[in-house]
Amino acid sequence: MIHQKLLNPKSIAVIGASQNVQKPGGKVLKNLLESGFDGEVYAVNPKESVVQSIKCYQQVEDLPQVDCAIIAIAAKYCPHAVKVLAEQKETRGFIILSAGFSEENAEGALLEKEIVDTINAVNGSLIGPNCTGFWNKNYCGAFDTPIPPASEKGIDFITGSGATAVFIKEYGITNGLSFNSVWAVGNSAQIGIEEVLEHLDKTFDEATSSRVIMLYMENIKNPPKLLYHATNLYNKGCRIAAIKSGGSKAGSRAASSHTGALATSDIAVEALFRKAGIVRCHNREELTTVCAIFMHPEVKGKNIAIITHAGGPAVMLTDTLSNNGLEVPHIEGEAAERLKSKLFAGSSVANPIDFLATGTAEQLGFIIDACENDFDNIDAIAVIFGSPGLFPNWDVYDVLDEKMKTCKKPIFPILPSIINVKDEIEDFIHRKKRINFPEECVFGQALAKIKNTPKPQPLTPSLPEVNTKQIREVIDHCENGYLSLHNIQLLLDAVGIDRKKEIEVSTEEEAVKFAKKVGFPLVMKVVGPLHKSDVGGVVLNVKNVESVVKEFNRLIKIPETYAVEIYPMLFGTEVFIGASREKTFGHQVLFGLGGIFVEVLKDVKAALAPVNQQEALELIRQLKGYKIIQGARGQQPVNEELFADAVARVSALVAAAPEIAEMDLNPLLGTPTSITAVDARIRVEK
Repeated sequence: MIHQKLLNPKSIAVIGASQNVQKPGGKVLKNLLESGFDGEVYAVNPKESVVQSIKCYQQVEDLPQVDCAIIAIAAKYCPHAVKVLAEQKETRGFIILSAGFSEENAEGALLEKEIVDTINAVNGSLIGPNCTGFWNKNYCGAFDTPIPPASEKGIDFITGSGATAVFIKEYGITNGLSFNSVWAVGNSAQIGIEEVLEHLDKTFDEATSSRVIMLYMENIKNPPKLLYHATNLYNKGCRIAAIKSGGSKAGSRAASSHTGALATSDIAVEALFRKAGIVRCHNREELTTVCAIFMHPEVKGKNIAIITHAGGPAVMLTDTLSNNGLEVPHIEGEAAERLKSKLFAGSSVANPIDFLATGTAEQLGFIIDACENDFDNIDAIAVIFGSPGLFPNWDVYDVLDEKMKTCKKPIFPILPSIINVKDEIEDFIHRKKRINFPEECVFGQALAKIKNTPKPQPLTPSLPEVNTKQIREVIDHCENGYLSLHNIQLLLDAVGIDRKKEIEVSTEEEAVKFAKKVGFPLVMKVVGPLHKSDVGGVVLNVKNVESVVKEFNRLIKIPETYAVEIYPMLFGTEVFIGASREKTFGHQVLFGLGGIFVEVLKDVKAALAPVNQQEALELIRQLKGYKIIQGARGQQPVNEELFADAVARVSALVAAAPEIAEMDLNPLLGTPTSITAVDARIRVEK
């Protein structure tokens, strides 16, 4: 748990305090003194006796007992200061602003470790190093600005980048976003994003805790912890939006299988966020807009009314919503005509509801009341109202504010005229404490992203029963590398995945004998080369003994081939299931259509194990080629339930055998009554 002396100290010392507020040690002291902190404040600087009207001590040894220390001195001096504070001054909260640690070189990493060991030894808590600081309702321990007034109804913002925190606060505050706390964790030497989420989860209070959490991260150190606490917080009523940057670098690693090529770290992040119910964003504007929407009542359905006095923005918002799975339903009937009679001639109530550039505040009130009370097919209201510069809009924003207080349906103000009615919008934001969404399409995309992010999956989903004993016997007795056909067969049988009945042959006589036993048509494939089709190593529809002899002798000569696989030809739609182990995320299970769809179009979905049948089924139905699974253009459909069950069985397999590094079932042949594995590769890495 994060120490109370960091969260709510009674005394704070600034080590490296400065009279110069353009230095971190000077600015953090200034921010602290101006933040309303009501405890004792001490300063340490060997060259000063008074800093910013605060008594200044020459060294940390001279300080009285102090709860929390904010440190802004050179990295090489930090370990000694921390040791004195922790062991002699009973300091338990530490914020280290200084850089020059693990982010810089190996020597810095050793300094960082020494500091963490000292703080851990006294059960203290550390923010940083290499950070802009921390602030909450109790005090400001950060050197950056702006510092918004803390609000319990505001956002808890956790970031790995101090500069990003500055820019997000600037954009958010400008548009009315409020904050409850900001944690700029820097190097996350002890407390990182996952630990802050854990703290927010374990200390959650129904009456006082924030319901909105914003994350910016460049790496995820502990995905299981993030998943666990994010899911718990969601189930307690919190909503989380996050940026995870740096994914493009992770997506370029070479891989030895289709699954390995597809299962990048960024795909794992996507799967993790979806599993936890986290809305993934890709830029600061999107992140702040999503969190701003979270600050409003929840939109229960997908039907949005757009109220506007400007046609163009309403059309663009309609397009954005409609193209992303939301609806702008047509409004008609007696109630619509009644509303229209209250508006100027030329107004439209069909939705978007356009009441013209000359529309009045009173008319806006009529429209909102109608959307609230008369139109059952409306779940939320977006109001686009700026000004062409003809007249002030004070009364319009007054009405909008009053309606937002009384309406049960969420109302989202889109106020684009930040110059023409600058004063009115500033009053709406800062005096009325409202949020503005200045760009309609950004708002529409953010709302759609929220609506299209599923609720979290169960933390402990039920998986199919498998023969764990048989799985372990195979894994415990095999070597690293690709498993033999026999061992693959044993694993598929152990998890209950139906497979083709094949044999590996190394002589022409064995091939002919098997063909005569099982009949025709047959499939023959090389054993050895990774991508069989690329080397001409797959033959379909072998119909007689002569062809068996001919193809065997051709296939066995292909480089890297040590045997030929032969089995009765099966029919059905090709689908794909694979699994890949990622260092920090565990296993990803990927699935979709097989053949060209996985090789070229990459039409697959990924989920972090464990994956139950219901989660798999939901993702299968999101495939671009889902209509093929349903049976497009007269083709037989694939049994979705059996497909999803096979995905869950692969998840159960990697749970029982975490040594599996990669596996491909490609293709499986799906019919209305069966899912059969035709080709499989499994690589073990113990």
